[in-house]
Amino acid sequence: MDWKTYNDNFNQLIRDLFHGKEWNTRAKAAKQLGFLKDNRSINLMCRAIKSEKNEIVILNIIEAMGRMRDGRATLNILNKLKNEIEKEKINKKMVLTIIEALARIKDKRALPYLSHFLDNEDYLVKKATEMAFDSIEPRWREIIEKEQKKKTPEEIFKSRISI
Repeated sequence: MDWKTYNDNFNQLIRDLFHGKEWNTRAKAAKQLGFLKDNRSINLMCRAIKSEKNEIVILNIIEAMGRMRDGRATLNILNKLKNEIEKEKINKKMVLTIIEALARIKDKRALPYLSHFLDNEDYLVKKATEMAFDSIEPRWREIIEKEQKKKTPEEIFKSRISI
């Protein structure tokens, strides 16, 4: 595919992401942008995730941002995770998608928020969190073991990263 065709396709996907009338059009555009892995779209996707109301579209945007592995998306993804943590009953699919995206991005700023799920009663959430920690900070078990006598995992990683 030549540059002009690629660029026209990219621009159409951005238009669909913001102006698609149907949720499935917006979700498909987000997914395709993730497969393109064109980091020009990160800031636009960060803007789209703030205004989007449909949960499926939001999931696809988060997944796409994870595929791009760009740290600029971290804070927007963490805002969605904070929203889930504050809910009485978490949306397991949303949490798993967020954890996977953060694991791909490998931004240490995510560790204090992910640590909330290290002792989750749901096996899949707990294992996904452990895998994310392995990806972001391979020595995390050693760090927790050493520091746990003094602090909780959340406090340990919050003190290591300033947001």
